[in-house]
This record gives sequence, C-alpha cells and structure tokens, in this order.
Amino acid sequence: MPAYNAALTLEKTYGEVPRDLVDEVILCDDASGDDTSALAKQLGVDHVITHKRNKGYGGNQKSLYNKALEIGADIVIMVHPDYQYTPLLIPSMVNIIGEGLYPVVLGSRILGKGALKGGMPLYKYVANRFLTATQNLLVNYKLSEYHTGYRAFSREVLTTINFNANDDDFVFDNEMLSQIIYHGFDIAEVTCPTKYFEEASSINFRRSAKYGLGVLRVSLMHRLAKWGVVKPGIYQD
Repeated sequence: MPAYNAALTLEKTYGEVPRDLVDEVILCDDASGDDTSALAKQLGVDHVITHKRNKGYGGNQKSLYNKALEIGADIVIMVHPDYQYTPLLIPSMVNIIGEGLYPVVLGSRILGKGALKGGMPLYKYVANRFLTATQNLLVNYKLSEYHTGYRAFSREVLTTINFNANDDDFVFDNEMLSQIIYHGFDIAEVTCPTKYFEEASSINFRRSAKYGLGVLRVSLMHRLAKWGVVKPGIYQD
C-alpha cells in the first residue's frame, strides 16, 4: 500500500483485505502529515515503512516492491489505501497469476462503466481514453487503460524489470508497464469498480498535465527503443 495522508481511508481499505489469503501486508508512509503510520501499526499491518522525507509516488512504490522481494513474496499486489479501489478483487487477481494464466493483472476502471459511474471527473476520463489510445499505438499493445493504481505482479516480473531506475513521481506507473511490455510479459485486466470522493487522493490539473506529457514521453521512448534508436536505462536488466 503506497500511502500519503491516508489516515481517513486506511481502515476501510485494510478492512477489506482478505487476510486468509494475503500473507503479508506492507504499507509505506511517504512522510505523511497525519498519523498514517501509527494507524497502520494499530490496525496490525505487518510491515510499516515510514519515509522521513517525501520521495514521491514512484519512490514510495520502490520501497514497497523492494521490501516485498526481500521477504520472499511470490505474488505482489499494489492497492492504494485511499479506498478508490476495493481489495475484494485480490482473490481473483491472485488466482490469475497463481494458476499461471498471466504474470501481470491490472484492475481496470474503464472496462464496463466503472469509471464514470464511480465519479471519475469527465476531463480525467477523456484524458485517460486519449492517452490510452496513443499508448496502445506507440507500444503496440492493447489495454483498456494504463493509468490504474491497482496492479498485481508475479515475482518473476519484479525481478526482471529494472523498476528502481524509474521516475520517483507519478509517471513511474507507466514506465513500469512499458518495461513489462518491452520484456514480453503478457498482461490481464479485470473489471474494477472505483470510488471518487473527498477523502480519496487525487492530483490537480497542473500535475495531471505534467503526468500526461510524461506518459507520452515514455510511450515514444518505448517505440524508439523497440526500433533500436535508443536504449534508455529503464530497459536495462
């Protein structure tokens, strides 16, 4: 769980984690200004990492994935503790990977009508559709969306891609998917309901625009790397 000021929603999210299936829960508090870390420990989260300074969304995930690999995880699932995504889908995502069907599973808000029904702002929905269409074209893949924060990976995926070389901000997620596709791993998607409400995390329009430009840069870099024009460090083993 990559957490930042998640004290208001953490308990709801953690309460839906199927602990009969999930062996270890790791939360990384990225220098929150509230009592996220204290609450996580109180709730019984197995591993609580607290950054003394804010490292960004990507930096948060790096700490989480490295910790998961350190403790021997075979399947790693990222779910945000802001309760936009329900952990009740974890059994389905685990089963897809555990049965060897796919090594990566994404919870998609776009399959079906979950995004707008759950309150996604229209401008974000339109941007999501435009960016996804462009990304599918540039990286030569077919996903309903590249921007979900609900993801599951096999250990093999995380030990193959160089996620530590990725950006420390929000574009980390797209660099990670680019690496996964570049290395030839297949990706499954499951329909995921989502909730937008006041306490849920969100980025403002300026940061959304910066993110969108970063996404396009990553996709273009992916295409150039496939053509052999460049070989950025994120694709190195």
